[in-house]
Amino acid sequence: MKLQPIIVSLLETDLYKFSMGQAIYHQYPDYKTTWTFKCRNTDVKFTAEMIEEIKEQIKAYCDLRFTEEELAYLDTIEWFKGSYIDFLRLWHPRYEDFEITTDAECGLAIDTRGTWLNTSMYEIPTLAIVNEVYFRMAYDYNHLIQSFKERLDEKYENLRNGKYYLGVFSEFGLRRRLSAEAQELAVQKFATLNKDLKCASTFIGTSNVYLAKKFGVKPVGTMAHEWIMCVGQGNHKHNPAYSNWYALEAWVKEYGVLNGTALTDAITTDCFLKDFQLTYSTLFSGVRHDSGDPIEWGEKMIAHYERLGLDPKTKTLLFSDSLDFERADKIWRHFNGKAKVAFGIGTYLANDTDVEPLNIVMKTTACNGQDVAKISDVEGKGMCKNPDYVHYLKRCIQWRMEHEK
Repeated sequence: MKLQPIIVSLLETDLYKFSMGQAIYHQYPDYKTTWTFKCRNTDVKFTAEMIEEIKEQIKAYCDLRFTEEELAYLDTIEWFKGSYIDFLRLWHPRYEDFEITTDAECGLAIDTRGTWLNTSMYEIPTLAIVNEVYFRMAYDYNHLIQSFKERLDEKYENLRNGKYYLGVFSEFGLRRRLSAEAQELAVQKFATLNKDLKCASTFIGTSNVYLAKKFGVKPVGTMAHEWIMCVGQGNHKHNPAYSNWYALEAWVKEYGVLNGTALTDAITTDCFLKDFQLTYSTLFSGVRHDSGDPIEWGEKMIAHYERLGLDPKTKTLLFSDSLDFERADKIWRHFNGKAKVAFGIGTYLANDTDVEPLNIVMKTTACNGQDVAKISDVEGKGMCKNPDYVHYLKRCIQWRMEHEK
């Protein structure tokens, strides 16, 4: 490696990977998935030197093991069970599950194949490695980190002086961070915000479990799209238009009323609401927005709770789609007093520099040998390799929406 190791702990991933991981371990240990990397920036090219460094960094990540101190920390989170902690004591990444080539328009192709238990855990560290290698090798990193620090200071002051008000927010930037150094600076900076009596906004924590442990803030995160896609579409006996029902049912089986923020847009929010009826709406403490107009979505969720006779003021609307402070401020002001509002802010906190950030993703593209797909509330967020399956899924959803009351 030409760079220092980027991932230094197996805790260095988003909390929802562990939340989903426990449920996968207990309910779907034999499921197998394929994950595919994609760079959506049309002008980005990865050089041979970058690809070699990415390979070496991933090999170093695969050499990591959980320490007893790290496992003891996970054990303090109330919804994790001893059986899963014991499994993690034995678990480690496998470099054999990775296929890294140049067979892509951007010059970098990554696929991972294996058990869902393994491949789910690779997504976040892989994206963090790709990001940091790219920005350290393609640019003057010292210049980038300096511009990052200046903007970070400005963000802090904008909250402290009341220019923006966010209520409760957390940092969600691990997968697209400029670097480990940058994300650590951001979490450390905002962790001091709550001690500032002049600031009304509250920094609640970070999705990065490693940094949450390091700085004594709350680790944040529940489920991702992969959960709904694999649980709902990985069994050929399931009608994929009911993916949300299968996913919600399995989640409640695992966690009951704990760890309950439901993701709404895996196969459109309108279809989600068909299954998010009184029992689930009561058990889940809130819902997360990740695509589409946030105001329209929030109003739709409030109306849904009211139709069910539930008080929206007792539920949390968590917004996490491409946020900056200005957008979050507008959303908070709109919904203040109507529901609990929280924000998960990623790239804006962890990779805001003089250079455009990478738009990279790593998505589940197959489960148990079958195609899986996400149909978000806006076009362009899915990544299925089979257009025919996407068409089939859309037809299933459409039939259900038109025929089921």
